[in-house]
Amino acid sequence: MIVRKLTASRLKYLLPLSVFAHSSANLSLSPLSSNLISKTLNPNPHFLFSHSELRTFSSSQSKPSLPFTRDGNFDETLSESLLICPGCGVQMQDSDPVQPGYFIKPSQKNPNYRTRIDRRPVAEEPEISDSLKKGLLVEDENPNLNPNSNPNLAEKPVVCARCHSLRNYGKVKNPTVENLLPEFDFDHTVGRRLVSISGTRSVVLMVVDASDFDGSFPKRVAKMVSATIDENSTAWKMGKSGNVPRIVLVVTKIDLLPSSLSPTRFEHWVRQRAREGGANKLTSVHLVSSVRDWGLKNLVDDIVKLTGQRGNVWAIGAQNAGKSTLINSIGKHAGGKLTHLTEAPVPGTTLGIVRVEGVLNGAAKLFDTPGLLNPHQITLRLTAEEQKLVHVRKELRPRTYRIKAGHSIHIAGLVRLDIEELSVETVYITVWASPYLPLHMGKTENACTMFEDHFGRQLQPPIGESRVKELGKWERREFRVSGTSWDSSSVDVAVAGLGWFAVGLKGEAVLGVWTYDGVDVVLRNSLLPHGSNNFEVAGFTISKIVSKADKASNKSGQSQKERKPSDPKAAVHSSRTPLTANAG
Repeated sequence: MIVRKLTASRLKYLLPLSVFAHSSANLSLSPLSSNLISKTLNPNPHFLFSHSELRTFSSSQSKPSLPFTRDGNFDETLSESLLICPGCGVQMQDSDPVQPGYFIKPSQKNPNYRTRIDRRPVAEEPEISDSLKKGLLVEDENPNLNPNSNPNLAEKPVVCARCHSLRNYGKVKNPTVENLLPEFDFDHTVGRRLVSISGTRSVVLMVVDASDFDGSFPKRVAKMVSATIDENSTAWKMGKSGNVPRIVLVVTKIDLLPSSLSPTRFEHWVRQRAREGGANKLTSVHLVSSVRDWGLKNLVDDIVKLTGQRGNVWAIGAQNAGKSTLINSIGKHAGGKLTHLTEAPVPGTTLGIVRVEGVLNGAAKLFDTPGLLNPHQITLRLTAEEQKLVHVRKELRPRTYRIKAGHSIHIAGLVRLDIEELSVETVYITVWASPYLPLHMGKTENACTMFEDHFGRQLQPPIGESRVKELGKWERREFRVSGTSWDSSSVDVAVAGLGWFAVGLKGEAVLGVWTYDGVDVVLRNSLLPHGSNNFEVAGFTISKIVSKADKASNKSGQSQKERKPSDPKAAVHSSRTPLTANAG
């Protein structure tokens, strides 16, 4: 058409410049300009064309900012009008691929789009039927029955692009946008419902990671719910309205702890740590493994008993504590029609409240909530590649040192333990952390050299020298410990999000712990008292991943030096064909 051939540069001589000034509002033209456009662009008077059909010449149009809410589908009446992602609880939208909740609606397919073949035995026919050759549809006795339909098979739900990326690739689609998302406001979204004196009974499913108990324990929530229990219990005893919540502490990932750990001793240890963390009103404690299906049946029975027919169950815990994985496992045991929640070893997988249907009886509801942010966990400062080294995937194995005063132990480039003073000759230090993290034991006087020469290189994470400064300032904490036996550990020095040092000695010691500022380091009773029978030696204990990376890097550097010729012409030829340099 003539309209598309005329550009702005050609039309500017015909019309005032103000006509081509675009805005987000409708385009306004003067009567003279409109008449001039009609005569110029419409030589045929029978073809009428109004200025409202013109579009601006600018290809970039401002997009309205999309509201981001974490309420999810808690409100049934509101969720009917809004499309909520069943995997992460974010409000879905199809206008901005960058924003959370973006999805592409799948195209509708005819249920009979796959042509059926005559399945009658060939022996009944004198020759192969034409329908089998051509793939034509053969009518059955019941033509209304769709062979591809399975009444027992639920329709696959549509999830957002972020959930699709996490489920299939184990990473978020846009990490930059992920870091800009606002923090989950627990007090406004969930907290006010838990402290309410009216309404249905609330059961708080407090989920804690067994391999990082202190780092993943939600202290603020435990103190708030415990205070609500005390206040509402007093009101209820006085005859007033008082909704008394129940706290069910669920310790997940117990399959990551050594099988030699006694369950009775572990539960006693958990209850003690929970009381010290502020949860002094526990209804029950469950030790479970979602991967191995340990303890799930007793947990489901307990939840059903506590909620009754109208209660609300809130799954609450720190990021990456395993809430969504736990709920998916509970749904399998309950046998209901459960929408699969998105699981991934990425902090903050769940973005909004997700109401899980088909698990509890009657009108009782189960809600998965976004993970609580613990800024004192060291994992929050790490990149995705660094988190893979810290993340514990298999059963923990002890790595034990027998050392004297004046020596230090590094766990990667993240923490250092100094044995500063001892009342005895030696002390036993057992490291409980990911096996992919390298260790180093040496003299404390060489610690500064280790920091300058090996952090970000042989001691990873952090990966790269530039990452060392990005993690923060290196600070020291002091702990005075004592023990009564060398045969078992007496105390633990736990670092939030990383692991812990188990200390075994018969006497007293002064320990110095170095890590980045703001990272929580706590002293607690020993969780795993027994270490390894085989002692680690001085020097580096490099993990397999870092060792392979160093070998590959050194091999690449050596091969580049061998291929570096002195002749400029040979240098050009070598740079162009690096793969054939060693062909001979």
